[in-house]
Amino acid sequence: MTVTYTARVANARFGGFSQLLLLWRGSIYKLLWRELLCFLGFYMALSAAYRFVLTEGQKRYFEKLVIYCDQYASLIPVSFVLGFYVTLVVNRWWSQYLCMPLPDALMCVVAGTVHGRDDRGRLYRRTLMRYAGLSAVLILRSVSTAVFKRFPTIDHVVEAGFMTREERKKFENLNSSYNKYWVPCVWFSNLAAQARREGRIRDNSALKLLLEELNAFRGKCGMLFHYDWISVPLVYTQVVTIALYSYFLACLIGRQFLDPAQGYKDHDLDLCVPIFTLLQFFFYAGWLKVAEQLINPFGEDDDDFETNFLIDRNFQVSMLAVDEMYDDLAVLEKDLYWDAAEARAPYTAATVFQLRQPSFQGSTFDITLAKEDMQFQRLDGLDGPMGEAPGDFLQRLLPAGAGMAAGGPLGRRLSFLLRKNSWVSEASTGASCSCAVVPEGAAPECSCGDPLLDPGLPEPEPPPPAGPEPVALIPGPVEPFSIVTMPGSRGPAPPWLPSPIGEEEENLA
Repeated sequence: MTVTYTARVANARFGGFSQLLLLWRGSIYKLLWRELLCFLGFYMALSAAYRFVLTEGQKRYFEKLVIYCDQYASLIPVSFVLGFYVTLVVNRWWSQYLCMPLPDALMCVVAGTVHGRDDRGRLYRRTLMRYAGLSAVLILRSVSTAVFKRFPTIDHVVEAGFMTREERKKFENLNSSYNKYWVPCVWFSNLAAQARREGRIRDNSALKLLLEELNAFRGKCGMLFHYDWISVPLVYTQVVTIALYSYFLACLIGRQFLDPAQGYKDHDLDLCVPIFTLLQFFFYAGWLKVAEQLINPFGEDDDDFETNFLIDRNFQVSMLAVDEMYDDLAVLEKDLYWDAAEARAPYTAATVFQLRQPSFQGSTFDITLAKEDMQFQRLDGLDGPMGEAPGDFLQRLLPAGAGMAAGGPLGRRLSFLLRKNSWVSEASTGASCSCAVVPEGAAPECSCGDPLLDPGLPEPEPPPPAGPEPVALIPGPVEPFSIVTMPGSRGPAPPWLPSPIGEEEENLA
């Protein structure tokens, strides 16, 4: 049975893990004590032979061998090889547990989609879940030694009630040399289709949901089969085992205490018992034992999965969900906080202190700024007020001229682009309005329309040129926009200049 110590480490405290060191069941001591005694026995035997059996010449040769083994034992990458191997095994171990076929999701779908309070509806629901449980039993007895000991033959499965005798005949008459754990899932699908034809499943969407949950359940059964079939590559396991055994075989000789009178380097002390070598053996060999225990969690070790317990739990829970709990609802009542504006569950005296703690709003809510650092500043390069729109700033940067006037081609094009990209503020739009000159006392006539956006308004005539000659833009190699004086009247726009009325303006019109 799995060793659970979660409650012992619920709170971190002084010496919290030290209390776990005294546990025996599931401990490293239980796994490793035989290997540790064997290593210590061989070490003490070599030490006794060096001290009391070998001659002086043999002792000198043995001392050279000890120094050689101690010097080159560090070339074996035990930590590197073991670290990757144990990481691989632990990840594989947890992935196998996630693939355990649990019927909880499937039984909820069966209870909600297969209807009928009569014996026929009850038979449908119980049979569907029995087929799911049978598939789990068949795959678990294929991968778990504990389950196989419980159900060594199909007769035991029939006697346990997971399969009827008629179903056993169909199961055995199906000629297939492969594992047939998937057969009950096919029976499940056929029975669900029959329930749909009889109206027990009321629509195709419910049938689709039911089969999707079945496929997820069957997929987990298949993954357990593949995990049992495809093991960690044998060469990796062999490399790790050989690296560990060869390293500590070298340590048996290389970590011997030599006679301090010989004056060998780092051999000034004689303790007889290699304390730190034993600790190193305990850590490295214990690491390998962890991988040995977790590489197949379907055995009978202390921390292996409790597959028989899961079979019993899943079968009982699934039958309760689809039979006794089917359409079983409590009377609807108003909850305790029906009229409460702010619902809050009560606290006991041991937890009421949590009410005084403020709720978390975000890590930046604790940041404080000086008052002068919280004042908005103008962007660099903008001399106007902060409320000025980018379109106004662009219009002030462009040179003024006949080509840039509100009625000019480039001016109208710019006005359209600014309006289209939402860059024109209300202030700049108001500034582009033109008012006609009227006699004194009469109401002014102003027009804010744009010929490109409002085709009903006549295009305003440009004023006659006065003062310097009108300017136009021509492409040049020096600047993107070059101001060049053009003789003559305004005339048509150059062919390289975009047309003031293009396809987009026509679409708007």
